[in-house]
Amino acid sequence: MESTDHLILGIDPGTNVMGYSLLQTHARNSEIVTLNVVNMKKLPDQNSKLMMIYDSTRQLIEQYHPDILAIEEPFYGKNPQSMLKLGRAQGVVIGACLHAGLQVFEYSPRRIKQSITGKGAASKEQVAAMLHAMYAFSTETKYLDATDALAVAVTHHLQNRIPLQTGKASGWEAFLSQHKDRIIE
Repeated sequence: MESTDHLILGIDPGTNVMGYSLLQTHARNSEIVTLNVVNMKKLPDQNSKLMMIYDSTRQLIEQYHPDILAIEEPFYGKNPQSMLKLGRAQGVVIGACLHAGLQVFEYSPRRIKQSITGKGAASKEQVAAMLHAMYAFSTETKYLDATDALAVAVTHHLQNRIPLQTGKASGWEAFLSQHKDRIIE
């Protein structure tokens, strides 16, 4: 198992709104360092938006010094143009993080939802509600992109077998330890 002390930069890429979070982990504990969005809706063109994504990612790296990027894979929708724009945004983030020496991990939207709520088809609102219950954070943003970014960071934390400390044991390992008398080997 890898070291449990990490600062994970979670990114939900987008060309109008990019969600980001930083999650500090240590053993079984994790805490939100920051959670917000970069709003690019008023920028005039795609190149301006890609430059803002790059600059914002570099600023986050320089300010917080994360060691891991956890990023949501592009959603495969019906509109090829949207998917292409999203892929470019993701590529800019990954490039900035690789240049800074971060480890990069990608997670599908379904895997993220499954990891946080237990249901791969959960809504963004359900994911946000579960994260709020886990961390009791307050955020002034009206965008779910910020909680999506937190969800991908938490997913990385969970996928690396580093259980979250939420006050009481949860998850499959906790269930097994609580019901070990019922396990047939």
